[in-house]
Amino acid sequence: MKITLFTNEYPPRIYGGAGVHVEYLTRELSSLNGAGNDISVLCFGDQKVHKGNVSVEGMHLNGDFPFPGGRHRKLLDTLCRNIMMVGAVSGTDIVHCHTWYTHLAGCLVKQMFRVPLVITVHSLEPQRPWKEEQLGAAYKASTWMERTALENADGIIAVSESMRTAIHDLYGIPFAKIRTIPNGIDVQQYRPRPNHAILSRYHIKPDKPFILFVGRITRQKGLFHLLNAVRYVAPSAQVVLVAADPDTGEIAQEMTGRVRQAQTETAHEIIWVDRFVPRDDLITLYTHAAVFVCPSIYEPFGLINAEAMACETPVVAAAVGGIREVVVSGETGLTVPFAPMGPDNPEPRDPKRYAEHLAEAIQSLLASPDTMRSMGIKARARVIALFSWKTVAEKTLQFYRDLVQQQH
Repeated sequence: MKITLFTNEYPPRIYGGAGVHVEYLTRELSSLNGAGNDISVLCFGDQKVHKGNVSVEGMHLNGDFPFPGGRHRKLLDTLCRNIMMVGAVSGTDIVHCHTWYTHLAGCLVKQMFRVPLVITVHSLEPQRPWKEEQLGAAYKASTWMERTALENADGIIAVSESMRTAIHDLYGIPFAKIRTIPNGIDVQQYRPRPNHAILSRYHIKPDKPFILFVGRITRQKGLFHLLNAVRYVAPSAQVVLVAADPDTGEIAQEMTGRVRQAQTETAHEIIWVDRFVPRDDLITLYTHAAVFVCPSIYEPFGLINAEAMACETPVVAAAVGGIREVVVSGETGLTVPFAPMGPDNPEPRDPKRYAEHLAEAIQSLLASPDTMRSMGIKARARVIALFSWKTVAEKTLQFYRDLVQQQH
């Protein structure tokens, strides 16, 4: 089968879970059935790779748009790359899109090549109102493109049952068209890998427990709620924030101020790693962390939690979205109550209480090393049992075959 994958992110240009998903899905699809599938990945960037049955080509723009609005320029840049993607397709049996950034290209290829269109939904624009800070009025365009593409898709992959329900409720897509296939984890790569030298590299004291956050600086990840929670946690633990790639300059400034405020107003050692961290280093940080904290107010799946769990680290996370399908509260970590403002505003109704809930869960685990060890072992076992990339790829390939067969 000739498979075309459209994605914004692809190595080395990865900043979120969708990029990680496409990277590993490509690898596994290319090795199934004795490597009998030809995989073409078209992405944003300047990548140019051809290895075996996988080709990767980045869509790179040399010029710029003479448009006065910076936020609109980003939208126009995206649409231009979509047109380039369509022009780079010479033939395919199926086209598979990831995130709204590639939906226009997918819809055009479906019509022009008369092949099935598959869309994996990693998140939904109406559930991320903070993106208006990034895109301005273009946020309305991204939501329109998402709706149009989902309505035109032949098959949709939801990364969790929670996301499957949201796709149906928000856009009226029939459940029969949506198949749930979760994200995966490479459990040979993500496994306990202690290394005190790497801790020292990031100025983390190896003889003192630390709680760990990993994620982009965006409203979605709930980082400011974690900073509010720190004041309620005993200062015996270090707080390590691996946080970079701010959505906007404004939120970057806010993050700087909030970290300084927390460092000034509490006795905690707060270590902010505001740069790219190599994957191997990140795995070691997961390994040594006493508790991994995911304060996200919106997570369709929450791949980051599965990564930490695979490294035998218990998780404290908000009981939202797909997190409830990854973290088993009381067994592999703790989920905390979360009440949003409303369907159009996922921010917590009571931010102070949410911060207190996070702190209570973190503190209860820090107070019981035996519980943390037990939860960590169960966490890795759960990831191995349910979130193998080989299983994800096999289910995805079967979905492709079903759709191609239906068309013929």
